[in-house]
Amino acid sequence: MSASPFDDFIRDDAEVVELLGREWARQTSTLQLIASENFASPAVMAATGSILTNKYAEGYPGRRYYGGNQVVDEIEDLARRRLTALFGADHANVQPHSGANANVAVYQALLNPGDTVLAMRLDQGGHLTHGSPASITSKFWNFVSYGVTPRNDDPASPGEHIDFENVRALALEHRPTLIVAGATAYSRFIDPAAFREIADEVGALLMFDSAHVAGLIAGGSHPNPVPYADVVTFTTHKTLRGPRGGAILCREEHAKKVDSAVFPGQQGGPLEHVVAAKAVAFKEAAQPAFARYTAQIVANARAFATALANEGFRPVSGGTDNHMVIADLRDFDAELTGKVAQEVLDRAGITTNRNQIPDDPRSPFITSGLRVGTAAETTAGMGEGEFAQIAALMARVLRHRDDENVIEDVRAQVATLCAGFNPYARFTS
Repeated sequence: MSASPFDDFIRDDAEVVELLGREWARQTSTLQLIASENFASPAVMAATGSILTNKYAEGYPGRRYYGGNQVVDEIEDLARRRLTALFGADHANVQPHSGANANVAVYQALLNPGDTVLAMRLDQGGHLTHGSPASITSKFWNFVSYGVTPRNDDPASPGEHIDFENVRALALEHRPTLIVAGATAYSRFIDPAAFREIADEVGALLMFDSAHVAGLIAGGSHPNPVPYADVVTFTTHKTLRGPRGGAILCREEHAKKVDSAVFPGQQGGPLEHVVAAKAVAFKEAAQPAFARYTAQIVANARAFATALANEGFRPVSGGTDNHMVIADLRDFDAELTGKVAQEVLDRAGITTNRNQIPDDPRSPFITSGLRVGTAAETTAGMGEGEFAQIAALMARVLRHRDDENVIEDVRAQVATLCAGFNPYARFTS
């Protein structure tokens, strides 16, 4: 079993050491294809595990409710400066513990209870915090949902893109206070200018949830919504490749309300060790190498989509413009569900997540699709050729999902592939 680099610090806790070692082995010897995951740099992980975890710092730089925050104030200011420079924004809040926290804080800042919000349907690519009945957001605000255009098997016009005619019609009908752009399972560019035009037509504010594509925006591989949106939210751990957490960018006119909604409105003391790690990630994302990295993420995703299509899977919307592919399994095998596919692939060392596709006849727990992403294994160094190989391995194991010999053989091939692309090889060499 591979050793974890944390062993020296917690050697007296054998149970945790053993569990960390197992997870270390899992991440580095199996394929990580979940679109919302990545491999953080050693510098990001070091900052996350730093001495700053000891410090309580309720409030904001220069306005804390505890003493001893001189250094912490400088760290949080550094993170805010780096983030506003990275995206060209007026103001940044780096305290949200997650993207969901960031979204709810924005709603609290900009809306009154009962206000109408226009956002993307969960079963067509939206997020829980975009008004799902399962989310607290639907309890306080009136959400109206837009979707995507119908599937069209014409390769020149495949459909399943955001239906801007529908967005505009709903906006004119319901006159929302806020329009939310952005998605959690949508593989195409999201045009912030088109959303801004509709928002202006009905006098609505515009929020862009860039949780999945923030890194691609920073690297120049996705349109930047900051010049168009009143507020931009995102997570720092997906394509941005930082620590787990969230952040908010906004126009100066909204800064005080947004900050007050995060603290004291939503959260208590910030995680300043994570804020420091965010600062590290923002600096990394500002380097020229990061732009090359995000371009490779997109190139890999497009190659992956093509290879999956060649194996019989149907990429929703006909392909991808970002880091993810939503694969409709029904063309590959009408009886195969996303739940079964995820579980079989897991046994073969290929980590994915089941996902609904537009107009999915199956429940969110079962689904007819898989969501796969290229960010993590691109970090590990894989290119288009490796992703074509991965598509072939996925197809083989799912065609023979009841054959344990095939599953074991694919797992061995996956381990061999991963051995050549260990994102933390410097720790184990």
